[in-house]
Amino acid sequence: MKSQDTATTLRERGIQPSAHRIAVGDYVLYTNEHPSADLVWKRVRERFPWISRATIYNTLNLFAGEGLLQRLNLSEDSVVFDPITETHHHFIDETTGVIHDVPWDRLEVCNIESLREFDVHDYQVVLRGTVKDSGRKP
Repeated sequence: MKSQDTATTLRERGIQPSAHRIAVGDYVLYTNEHPSADLVWKRVRERFPWISRATIYNTLNLFAGEGLLQRLNLSEDSVVFDPITETHHHFIDETTGVIHDVPWDRLEVCNIESLREFDVHDYQVVLRGTVKDSGRKP
């Protein structure tokens, strides 16, 4: 049962598993989407209709702060959340808006060490285009 798994995950991170945190976690920790806070609110309200937007924002920020989610700024004025916290890249389909995960080892970024004027501690590649109609994800 997902709610029990969510409660256990939250406890392991030192987060008190309240009803609203479990409701948010049941969706956002197991989704294949990269939802915005508004999309999380819409999805969670289907099962937990009295939850507020403020509660959604606070819970998402708590989860991101505890390493359960990544907060991603993939486009201007748009923050989405990703339950995959391992390092990876993203591909945004410009036709559908769907964000696809791209495994880290599928891309090679060269010459980072040549950026001596910067102290690079992290990077991510965001690709944009359209998904070819080959029946498989990027």
